[in-house]
Amino acid sequence: MAVGRSAATKLDWSRVTTSLGLKGQTAASLLAFKKRHDDARRKLNLLQQTPQEIDFATYRSTLKNQAIVDEIEAQFKKFKPVTYDVGKQIKAIEAFETQAIKSAEETKGKVDAELKSLDATLKNIEGARPFEDLTVDEIAAARPDIDERTEQLVSNGKWMPPGYKERFGDLALV
Repeated sequence: MAVGRSAATKLDWSRVTTSLGLKGQTAASLLAFKKRHDDARRKLNLLQQTPQEIDFATYRSTLKNQAIVDEIEAQFKKFKPVTYDVGKQIKAIEAFETQAIKSAEETKGKVDAELKSLDATLKNIEGARPFEDLTVDEIAAARPDIDERTEQLVSNGKWMPPGYKERFGDLALV
């Protein structure tokens, strides 16, 4: 809430209306809202500064049952607000925040590494020669697994890769 109060006090209302291009009824409504807000804040500050005392004598003179007023006054004087130690919750929140920041930094590092890898891949793709200009030796150097698979097929007596005829047709008829 303190952040909201400090932001409201630092806000330049005249710049808000000009920067948003507010005119006529909208600008007047905004200024009326600002006036109501300032009045409410002034009243709140005034009420917070005045001591909050209960005049039990007035209640005794107004009410017939004096015992109720005496009991309420005794309870009021006996009342002490409970204070909570929020240190544990703050420590837990800070630990969670630290872990979240650490996790975010790790994720950022992974994303940056992936972006660098993708950028290198993109530059490689953009700088590559067209497929038609490549030689068999260049393809074998880039992908040695193709060469190994070809040697395996030839050693088994298969001169065509599986599915070649179905895909490209039989060249024996040509």
